[in-house]
Amino acid sequence: MLDDTVDVVDGPEVEWRELNIPTTLHGERLDRALAILLPEFSRSFSQQLLSEGCVSSLLPQPRVVNKASARVRMGERYHVALRPTPQSQAFKPEAMALDVVYQDDDLRIIHKPAGLVVHPAPGNWSGTLLNGLLALDPQAVMLPRAGIVHRLDKDTSGLMVVARSRRCMDALVAMIGAREVHREYLAIAYRSWNGAKRREVEAAVGRDPRNRLRMAVVDLTRQSGKEAHTTLDCLDSQEEACLVQCTLHSGRTHQIRVHMAHIGHPLLGDSLYAGPMGLGITRQALHAFRLRFAHPITEQAMTFESPLPEDMVSVMAQMGLQRPA
Repeated sequence: MLDDTVDVVDGPEVEWRELNIPTTLHGERLDRALAILLPEFSRSFSQQLLSEGCVSSLLPQPRVVNKASARVRMGERYHVALRPTPQSQAFKPEAMALDVVYQDDDLRIIHKPAGLVVHPAPGNWSGTLLNGLLALDPQAVMLPRAGIVHRLDKDTSGLMVVARSRRCMDALVAMIGAREVHREYLAIAYRSWNGAKRREVEAAVGRDPRNRLRMAVVDLTRQSGKEAHTTLDCLDSQEEACLVQCTLHSGRTHQIRVHMAHIGHPLLGDSLYAGPMGLGITRQALHAFRLRFAHPITEQAMTFESPLPEDMVSVMAQMGLQRPA
């Protein structure tokens, strides 16, 4: 539905954005198009903007648009009023020391330390990797999510690939969807390893119906979720713990943590899936140590490895675990 007047009150606290609908979004719902063109905001926030009369179509004359399901057309222009919210303040540059392993004109490889949140979210609207990327590269503001194409949990350390150009970002997203970006992790888990040295865990992951903060292995005939596949290779095993190499074939939220807990080997320090157990580490013992892919632009084969952080090395020594040469 289109109203005839624009009644959003202007003022110093309102930021106006003009959005142009590109060819790639032709025919999309308006709320989804807004979420894509305003990547710092969620789709629900876009729907809120529409319901509050903050979105106007500029052609043929300014008219407030409040129907989320309206279909957009290539070349249309919209005016959006953004009032200050934690979300609108989140996408700001913040200088921080980032460990850049590699970079070229199209991408960067970042080593993320444990404790660094990747993307702004409730409770962490600032101090994230995204804020650091915006300070490191002013051009990152032109990319959705500042070029972030995959995530690591806050307390998981290791390698991430970040796009620096839109063509590279689109290609990386497609490659991740096609499972052409290979991500391998090292994990220290509770208990002596049980079963064959290599285990293929193919178990769907979805929201835990008993605790909405957790994910869980779910039965897709009765619950919502997505198929998930992890290859687990035991590298060493002692009485109290084991060292496991984990290869992702899908990228579900908390996938490795959930699959390891599902087979009886929750990660050391994982308070969400293992309970209040310690053994000398204060976060889940999970490190993204290897990243392999063909460069999206040059097609050059690329492999990056990151050494284990000191807290995991210390725990391995304490548990008597050794990583094969």
